[in-house]
Amino acid sequence: MKTRSKLKTLRRRFERLREQFCKLEWILQGTITERLDTRESPKGSGRAVTRGPYYQWTFKRQGKTVTVNLTKAQAKVYQKAIDNHRKLEELLREMRAVSLEFLEGTTESVKRRKPLDFGLS
Repeated sequence: MKTRSKLKTLRRRFERLREQFCKLEWILQGTITERLDTRESPKGSGRAVTRGPYYQWTFKRQGKTVTVNLTKAQAKVYQKAIDNHRKLEELLREMRAVSLEFLEGTTESVKRRKPLDFGLS
């Protein structure tokens, strides 16, 4: 069993993580890619012409990769939502680790020869 101060610390840490979790706004999975299109000049001068940037959002739907073209304004908003998703995943990982440590410290367990490694840290 953990000491009371350690358990209080874990509870406070979990509450801080929960507060951060609740502050997240829109979340979206995927990746935003900025592309430039470089081609030979249509007039045949031998010079390259670069067009763009073009923005694409790529994500998985039912196991298949989907790509959607976006405007620059959309790309900015979608990127913020993707960043929020990554933050959400990190917060969940930390909340799981703190939860496990708290629960192990507040419950009786079966005597083990080796400590368990859940791979959450």
